[in-house]
Amino acid sequence: MNVDADNMPPGPDEVTSDDRLWALLGYLFPLIALIVLLMEGKKDRPFIRWHAVTALMLAVITFILSITACLWVLPYGYGIFLGVQAYQSSQWSEAPFLTDFAQQQGWIAKPGM
Repeated sequence: MNVDADNMPPGPDEVTSDDRLWALLGYLFPLIALIVLLMEGKKDRPFIRWHAVTALMLAVITFILSITACLWVLPYGYGIFLGVQAYQSSQWSEAPFLTDFAQQQGWIAKPGM
């Protein structure tokens, strides 16, 4: 049986350009991050899940800060920065405190951890 490596689906730990795009869009539009976590084909991809959970946590902080003060620009801007990092270099970007919290809750985990 001949197997064409170019037509094989990506492995669970392989980061594709599609994964990077979903990560970026999740930071730009938190509703997309929520939708991604509900999509069967996407929610099981570790890279997408990692960034979707981080984007949603930043969105909650942004919402809270927008109610209390005009500081919503800071977490939203940081979220855009993380999204661009994820898109350009397939990095498993970590948000201080939020990433540790999400890992302790069992919401996200890097492959191999």
